[in-house]
Amino acid sequence: MSRPLAITHATVVTGDARGTLLEDRTITVDDSGLITTVAPTAQVEVPVGARVIDATGRFVQPGLINAHAHLFSDGKPLKPVLADPRVGTLVARFLRGPIGQRWLLGKTRNAVETQLNTGVTTIRSVGDPGYEVVQVDREIREGRLLGPRLIPSGPLLAIPGGHGAPQIALIGADADTVRKHVRRSLSRGVRAIKISATAGVTDAKEVGYAGRPEMTEANMRVICEEAHQAGVLVAAHAQGADGIRAALRAGVDTIEHGANLTDDIIDLFKNNPSSLRGFSALIPTLMACLPLVKLDRAITGANEVAKVNAEMIFEEMLGGIRIALECDILLGMGTDSALTFVTHYNTWRELDFLIRYAGLTPAQALHAATQANARILGVEDVTGAVEPGRAADLVVTSANPLTDIRTLDHPISVVVRGHVIDHPKVERFAELDQLIDQF
Repeated sequence: MSRPLAITHATVVTGDARGTLLEDRTITVDDSGLITTVAPTAQVEVPVGARVIDATGRFVQPGLINAHAHLFSDGKPLKPVLADPRVGTLVARFLRGPIGQRWLLGKTRNAVETQLNTGVTTIRSVGDPGYEVVQVDREIREGRLLGPRLIPSGPLLAIPGGHGAPQIALIGADADTVRKHVRRSLSRGVRAIKISATAGVTDAKEVGYAGRPEMTEANMRVICEEAHQAGVLVAAHAQGADGIRAALRAGVDTIEHGANLTDDIIDLFKNNPSSLRGFSALIPTLMACLPLVKLDRAITGANEVAKVNAEMIFEEMLGGIRIALECDILLGMGTDSALTFVTHYNTWRELDFLIRYAGLTPAQALHAATQANARILGVEDVTGAVEPGRAADLVVTSANPLTDIRTLDHPISVVVRGHVIDHPKVERFAELDQLIDQF
């Protein structure tokens, strides 16, 4: 239980796509962590015994929702040797052993705490070495750890030698194997499933390799059917039109990253009878690609093939975002945290990149990270808006994020399920941040 709370004299940033502001509002929260009132301050009687936060001159918005996160690392550049498949196999064995699991649990706890302290109150994980995110989610729900709302996955599902294999993937080439993998993950408590539908950038073997279809449509359909029977959404790493099309036809609910979209793909996003809820959504991740494009390979550790593929995929991703905006495809936000140069404290940068590179308005970017992501992940009745009946998942900032998105880099307070974190702090990597600031 949390203590009753009242945030008074706040300007509420609603998170809608129009950028609506509600001035001089008081938000009251009961001891179960639910918002009970959002009304003009003059009309609200603060509950007796409530903690009062005077937000005069400050802004309150819904907590951010990160729909595409990995939690196994901190975003610092990895050593190039780890890209060697032989080394990757050894790393995978270590991570799934008892010592590796303890190490991963510590990394995961630190990652979710860091994201929370920069205003991310809901996280969907989409591929980690084991089921450590499920365990941390259990610790949070049982009250043993203060953390964000988690929608945890286990390892993603990939073909032999495919994207993510073997470090963060369960591998299968036939229907029976991938069905067993889904059932195993569901039995372990996951509430998200991720497929590698296409090849990726960092493990590309030649120029033009990223985005090539990998998993068959038939096997992806098996995965979707198994997950949907349990009410679980399926995400697909897909960076090319052919892979996106096959994944959507198979019933995938969210396309991660994206590419230029053809008319038939647009139609599938908006009306997808094989998906869990009849539509699919797009989750771009600019922050995972942009450092590989902008920074010298000597800094990123990427080889020339990966850099050229990153440049191609980045332009494709931008094209997909623009088409999604034009065609009213549901657009969310994810950071691809834990990948190289994608720290857990820089979620605001993804919004900044969506604004500066993809052409979203600040209101559209914030909407993608709050109300839209809540709808995409099926938690719109729980979180994502500053409204009575929703969880008190809130971020208090000194400036209006619609005019200064970087204010989210240093929130004054973060509220998760009614619990207040005052003056949140995180460990930062100054050298890494200085490089990205150059963009």
